[in-house]
Amino acid sequence: LSRVEVAEREFPLLTPKEVNAAVRRGLRRKLSVVGACIGNDAHTVGIDAILNVKGVAGHKGLEYYRELAVTNLGAQDGVPDLVAAARARRADAVLVSQVVTQRDSHLHHVGEMAAAFRQAYPGGRRPLLVVGGPRFDERMAGELGVDRVFGPDTTPQEVASYLVHALIPPRADQGVTHTG
Repeated sequence: LSRVEVAEREFPLLTPKEVNAAVRRGLRRKLSVVGACIGNDAHTVGIDAILNVKGVAGHKGLEYYRELAVTNLGAQDGVPDLVAAARARRADAVLVSQVVTQRDSHLHHVGEMAAAFRQAYPGGRRPLLVVGGPRFDERMAGELGVDRVFGPDTTPQEVASYLVHALIPPRADQGVTHTG
């Protein structure tokens, strides 16, 4: 039991109203999010649950948030297409869902994506890269070359809260402390 590691969320959960207010205050424009399933992955249930307005388990998807501009590219997108879409939409964040795991294809695709974004955005000015799926370990972000990994049962509220935590500087008069 002493060897069990529990990953604790390093940011507060925000309501949609708080997310919208933080984006409006911090960016003074809509936060651009591009999402997709890449490679041979055709399972859009995860990315749709996070992005589509209907959401999942009573949590509205990111399309519900007025201050987020969401583009859902769907399934089986090539990495070059994802990079091109992110550039065209001036994405602040790119969300990728991977369910297909045969022969560690999810790890290969995410590694390919991270390398493509490093190459396309020299100088570290790339969008925030977030991946999720049932076979990812949340501690793998650095190894995969992404900023954050979400596992199963992640809600759109958690993703929206993370985006605010990672992309919006905190206000001194706010009780929320951001470490990202």
